[in-house]
Amino acid sequence: MAAAGAISVWISTSTPTKITTFNTKPRISYPLKLSRNGIYPLSTFEKNGHEQNFTIKAAASSSVGSAEYTEEPATKVKFQRSLSLPGCSTSLSLLGTGYREKVFAIIGVKVYAAGLYVNDSVFSRLDAWRGSSAADIQQDPSLFNKIFEADLEKSLLIVLVRDIDGKTFWDALDEAISPRIKSPTADDKSALSTFRGVFQGKPLKKETSIFLTWVDPTKMLVSLSFDGMPSSVDATIESPNVASALFDVFLGGDPVSPTLKASVAKGLEATLK
Repeated sequence: MAAAGAISVWISTSTPTKITTFNTKPRISYPLKLSRNGIYPLSTFEKNGHEQNFTIKAAASSSVGSAEYTEEPATKVKFQRSLSLPGCSTSLSLLGTGYREKVFAIIGVKVYAAGLYVNDSVFSRLDAWRGSSAADIQQDPSLFNKIFEADLEKSLLIVLVRDIDGKTFWDALDEAISPRIKSPTADDKSALSTFRGVFQGKPLKKETSIFLTWVDPTKMLVSLSFDGMPSSVDATIESPNVASALFDVFLGGDPVSPTLKASVAKGLEATLK
């Protein structure tokens, strides 16, 4: 059956789906795989041969929720677009996402997804790069140095996409940090020891979140969360060399996650138009 003036609205489901207003009553149908009469009441849909309830309110909530998250495409990890973290004076905004991959026996294995968050005030300090392309931004170390040196909070959120023990995670991170500190001082060694202690002896399960937050260029906060947002700081790292080295690990000339740096460059291009 069809009605003159019917209004169709496409929504996202496992199959192409639309809601049609028919005789003032909304109905839902699957045009590619029709059921008994090709039309469903709005309150139900069919999945694997069974009808299940859903509501417009739930669908709207999903739509609103999707606007609050950005999905890292390779790992499907969803990152909130804004975070309020322990030790930060203001909320931070997501600038870009990427993933870390390790190669084992010539096979690339994704270990975690990562997102960089910044204080929005940093953009007012980047006027020299307004109008720059993402490609130019990505190749300009002075811009990333400017972001790091800004006395404003920024945070790297790492979300594991597989189980890994804490020692293995730290060893891989230390393997990237230590070579970037040419002549470590006693303070640097103490900071690295404190950093290591956060992970030692901890089984890090899939979906564990690790927050590495630069309060300023000399001080970092480390928080672990096994379920949602962190409620406290697990360690404070006070070493300009360690803080700088970690930032370089992810956003320097040879980043461990090229996809993250490329995504951040695109975020900066869009923001600095």
